[in-house]
Formats: sequence, C-alpha cells, structure tokens
Amino acid sequence: MNASLRVKSLTAAVLAAGLCLAVTGCTKSESSGSGGGSGSSTASKDNAAASQQVASPSAAGPGCTYKTYGGGVPKLDITDGKTVVGFSQSESTSNPFRATETRSIEQEAKKLGVKLIQRNANADVNAQNSQIEDMIAQGAKVLIVAPENSDGLGPALAKAKSAKIPVLTIDRTVGGSACADFMAFIGSDFYHQAQVAADDLAAATNGGDAHVAILTGTPGNNVTTDRTKGFKDRAGAKYPKMRIVASQTGNFAQTDGQKVMEQLLQSHSDINAVYAENDEMALGAIQAIRSAGKTPGKGIKVVSIDGIEQAVKNVAGGLMVSDIETNPRFGPLAFQALRDFYGTTGVQSKVIIKDGHFTTGNAQQALDQGLVY
Repeated sequence: MNASLRVKSLTAAVLAAGLCLAVTGCTKSESSGSGGGSGSSTASKDNAAASQQVASPSAAGPGCTYKTYGGGVPKLDITDGKTVVGFSQSESTSNPFRATETRSIEQEAKKLGVKLIQRNANADVNAQNSQIEDMIAQGAKVLIVAPENSDGLGPALAKAKSAKIPVLTIDRTVGGSACADFMAFIGSDFYHQAQVAADDLAAATNGGDAHVAILTGTPGNNVTTDRTKGFKDRAGAKYPKMRIVASQTGNFAQTDGQKVMEQLLQSHSDINAVYAENDEMALGAIQAIRSAGKTPGKGIKVVSIDGIEQAVKNVAGGLMVSDIETNPRFGPLAFQALRDFYGTTGVQSKVIIKDGHFTTGNAQQALDQGLVY
C-alpha cells in the first residue's frame, strides 16, 4: 500500500475502527533496536494514521458472544474498573514489534479504564502456560494472549475453559476451535505476506533468476508455517527460475539469523537472494552478508516481513528490496472485540488486518510520516 494513500485513509479508519469491527465482527526475538538517521521518532510510533484496519468489510455468519462461547460464560463489563483483563505477551519487548504491541494494549486499556494485569513469557511456552494460569489465579476474568507457540498452550487454554474465562488470541493462532477453546484471532494474512515477498524478490532478480536462502521463523507456530508455504507456493507457481537452495530456522532472532546466514553463505556460495521471515533475522543476515565481503542490496537481494523502523530505513537506503508490514498495534481492535463479545454484535473467528508494503519508492515517505514502528 502506498504510504501517501495510507495517510488519507487510515485517519478516518481510526475513528471508524469500532464501527468497522462491529460490521465485520472479530474478524520474535532479539533486537539491535532502531538506528539513527531520519525517520520516525518515539512519539510518532503511536501515530493514529498507522493504526490497524480490518481488511474485510463484511461478516461471515453470526459472531461469537458470551452466550455461545464454550456453552456460555458470565457477562462482564470490562470497563467497570473492577473486571481484571489479563494480557500474556510471548516475547521480549526488546523486539520493536513486541514493544509496540504491548504499548498498544496498555494504552487502550488505560484509555478505556480497564484493569489490566500482564506477564511476559520471554519466548518460553512453558512459562507462558504457567503465567496464564497465574493470571487466572490473580483474578483475570478474560484473557488477551499473544501465543509463543500455536500448539503449546493446551494446558493454559484448558484451565481457562474450565474456569469459564474466554481467551482472545492476537498475532498468532492457537490449537482448538473458535468460540469453544478461544474466542477469535486478530492478525495478519501471513500466507499473503509471503506471496508479496516472493513477488518482490522476483522483481529484483530479473524475473526470479535467483538462488534463494530462506531464514524461517520459530518452528511450531502458524506464522512460520504460512510464511514458508506462501513463499514456496508462489515461487513454484510463478517463477520457474527461482531456486530455493537453503531453508533454515533463525528462530525469529537477530543473532540466530546472523549465525545461520554466515553458515549458509559458506556452504552455498551461489546465494544471491534472501527471504527472511521477520526483520530481526533480516538485520542479522545483512551483518553476515557484509562479514562475508558481499554487498546487501546489490550482490545479495534481501526481502523481509514486519516493518520495524531499522528495516524500513534499510529499504530506503537500498540495503533491502522491500519490507512487508505486520502491524502490531492491536490495542483498539482487541478491546473492541471484547466489547462486541460481551455485547450483541459478537466477534468472528478471524479478524484479518491490512498491512503496509514498504518499497524503495515509499519507504522514506513512510518514515517521515511516522507510519513505521
């Protein structure tokens, strides 16, 4: 999406976010931080024009409400200043995505007068299970969960279900059934993000004449699965000259991404393109490319996903081909989903959000307008 168009459309969307969600229903990692130079400031990271929008304008069937969730749960007023809402963050807020996500939840809770408690699992799914159970013991009556692992939260979900405590998942899915084991999922279309990444890399390598290394995310979650499959499916269907010569996990972490990229460059000297499934790994890959005496952006083309400030600066500076945004500002949509759940509108099983697309043609403008986190 062109950054200038986002400025025109997103401001109105912020005011209409509640209405949009009511119409649609409900529908990692280490970081070096963002570098210097021109671009967004700390204040601009909360620019209203950068807020999440729902991608689809229509609902698909009746939404899930407190009356239908798991056979029925107590009705709550989350804004009464007494009802405790628990927020479980999966990973360290040293990662700009997680920091922005957490800040968005905190700010919206404060705005609405919600009594919020929170925990951070620091990339440990066992700790996340324990922390969710601890928040239940501390009196949480509804939970917002950013899962570390899509398949590993069974114990915590079972505990919440037995206590009739509904769970809203954001940015990653969990196992189970919507409106039974969890309320709904709010997040990006990760498969489509990967398709865009494949298109961008093909355009930058003479129609896909490339030997590609894929840095995959942490195993066991839907983000990694979808971002890997989406890229491979697109490459196989549209770009016969594009060869994936290596695919290895960098665990959504910068240090791991750098180490893996160093190894891949030693074993595959023909690599001339990199698809990183998040920006942290892309930053590590760029360091590895430089250490190997090669030039990111010229000798080796790099495409990534997330849209953190430093990565978008790299796009603007020519070190990366493009960066597909994953918008982490979940607060307004998450709390609107809870209000709809306890109201009459209900929430759909999936809320798919719109994400930006940063290229050399619009990256600097997006930075200047504060659309980047």
